[in-house]
Amino acid sequence: MNRTITIKGTGKVSVKPDLIIITMQLESHDYDYEKTMKLAAESVNILQNAIIKAGFNKEDLKTTDFNIRTHYESYRDKDNNYKSRFDGYVCEQGLKLEFDFNTSVLSNVLTSIGKATVEPNLNIQFSVKDKDAINEELLIRATENARRKAEVLARASNVTLGDLISIDYNWGDLYLYSRTSYMMENNCLAFKTSAPDIEPDDIEVSDTVTFVWEIK
Repeated sequence: MNRTITIKGTGKVSVKPDLIIITMQLESHDYDYEKTMKLAAESVNILQNAIIKAGFNKEDLKTTDFNIRTHYESYRDKDNNYKSRFDGYVCEQGLKLEFDFNTSVLSNVLTSIGKATVEPNLNIQFSVKDKDAINEELLIRATENARRKAEVLARASNVTLGDLISIDYNWGDLYLYSRTSYMMENNCLAFKTSAPDIEPDDIEVSDTVTFVWEIK
């Protein structure tokens, strides 16, 4: 039976954000299904026109999710018991706009959306464009880290590393977003102001890989 050593390697990367992601949630509600769908389409069209005024193409506004459902409201009957009754339809839409990190562009986009006649719920995040490069760098660093650990332990144990027997890696998605939170109330969006020259926190991310070597 071969003797083995199992090592978990950790790779860590710190990178500056170079991408701004604005996600928007829209909700349309009407008792009539067709009117609800019409309101939903009009809301998207209004946001498309808003980003066009900020210098983008309407195709840059991507749909991330779309959901239409029935809506019910609660009420009390004459005996003071809670009941529910049909209250039309609700259409929920998720939209996303991505662009290179630039606070002036961000300011223009927010101002343009603030002047629109719809009020989407906004979420602003800072990320990186080349996510594959970050993933590859993490794996390289995790491999180097594991190899160094294995060599140190082998020397301390007066053994030598043999063949690499196995590599175990969980191919999960990494959270490649800055911890910086950028919040703005909807009623502040309509004011023509410049966004501050913010510097988001670097994106700190780590990943692990498990290696098994033969030892001699």
